[in-house]
Amino acid sequence: MSGLRGDPAATPLLALFDLDHTLLSGDSDALWCEFLMDEGVLPRAMFEARNAEMARRYQAGSVAPREFCDFYVGTLAGRSLAEWRPVCERFVRSRVLQRIPASAHALVERHRARGERLVLTTATNRLLTEATARHLCIDTLIATEVEVVAGVCTGRTARTLNMREGKVTRLVEWLAAQGQGGAALRDATFYSDSINDLPLLAAVGTPVAVDPDAGLHAHALAQGWRVLALVR
Repeated sequence: MSGLRGDPAATPLLALFDLDHTLLSGDSDALWCEFLMDEGVLPRAMFEARNAEMARRYQAGSVAPREFCDFYVGTLAGRSLAEWRPVCERFVRSRVLQRIPASAHALVERHRARGERLVLTTATNRLLTEATARHLCIDTLIATEVEVVAGVCTGRTARTLNMREGKVTRLVEWLAAQGQGGAALRDATFYSDSINDLPLLAAVGTPVAVDPDAGLHAHALAQGWRVLALVR
């Protein structure tokens, strides 16, 4: 099916992609904490167990969005965007890019070739994921926002968290800013691995569970949703 439904004046269909454990074989936030511990920025004795527990609870769908996002955005406190950006670029080059398999790139490119509009939507914060979005050549990134005051990261989040129901809220806000309504959401495809993304998966016309966690796998089978396994 054409991304324009055969109508040259029509708005392109949306292809929405989660990042962590979907396009990326791993979790950006957990990898970031590990990177900062290896760099000596975070004390391993204090953060290693907390990082592992947060990742476990996220995959189980048992951690609250505020607790999850605040934990990882908190690692940014006290440095400016200018200080963090080269560090984040180095993090993405050294820990992230090699974990995006060829099959994930091919999936994104199939939707691009159809003329669809690509959106990366992730609970991970924008500072950590903007370089990944650029690498994937995805122009639209919807991510958890980092509060910045006088150019310095406060360690707090801003706006609606882009996690669980917040992913729907943020996407609807973005669509409204584009002059689009609910029809665009109903016609969209969304790829995710996580039970945390159930609200957005249920809101789109074509939900696809990618290498799903146990909770999402069971739900996808019960709903008759497509289940996709990427070669990793």
